[in-house]
Amino acid sequence: MADVGEVVLADTVGFIRHLPHDLVAAFKATLQETRQASLLLHVIDAADLRVNDNIDAVNEVLAEIEADEIPSLLVMNKIDMLDGFEPRIDRDEENRPTRVWLSAQSGVGLPLLWQALSERLAGEVAQYDLRLPPEAGRLRSRFYQLHAIEKEWNEEDGCVGLHVRMPIVDWRRLCKQEPSLASYIV
Repeated sequence: MADVGEVVLADTVGFIRHLPHDLVAAFKATLQETRQASLLLHVIDAADLRVNDNIDAVNEVLAEIEADEIPSLLVMNKIDMLDGFEPRIDRDEENRPTRVWLSAQSGVGLPLLWQALSERLAGEVAQYDLRLPPEAGRLRSRFYQLHAIEKEWNEEDGCVGLHVRMPIVDWRRLCKQEPSLASYIV
């Protein structure tokens, strides 16, 4: 897989159709990781007769926890249980991978999953050189919390120089929280 930086995989609870709202509430703490993701991998049993209903059920839960805007890659598993089905990558109009067809059991199609992940994650990294004034210490601390600082130096005028690298989702979120952030880009 191409170098896409640090990758964290977090497995969430499996979803069932028509998940009761009280169960969604109980799992919200577990599902918080989902909201922080750069890319969601939605693993689907391609051989299940209710495949579309299952996809819809997961999408409803993602909307309920406000994670429905996060980019996703559908992983259509168990193609070994479908007659004459070959592994492949489906793409959108911008040629981005949207769906990978594979069998985790036999391993067929797994290289296509790695390829799709590399393509989707490679363009999802923000890198900037920043010049933070002394009063932006809270922002500097936030970059440390996000493990985004690759290099730091002190400027003669008391400013701090930073080279940051982070998932684009985190960058955009931080820009919304800190409107002055764009003015610090060198």
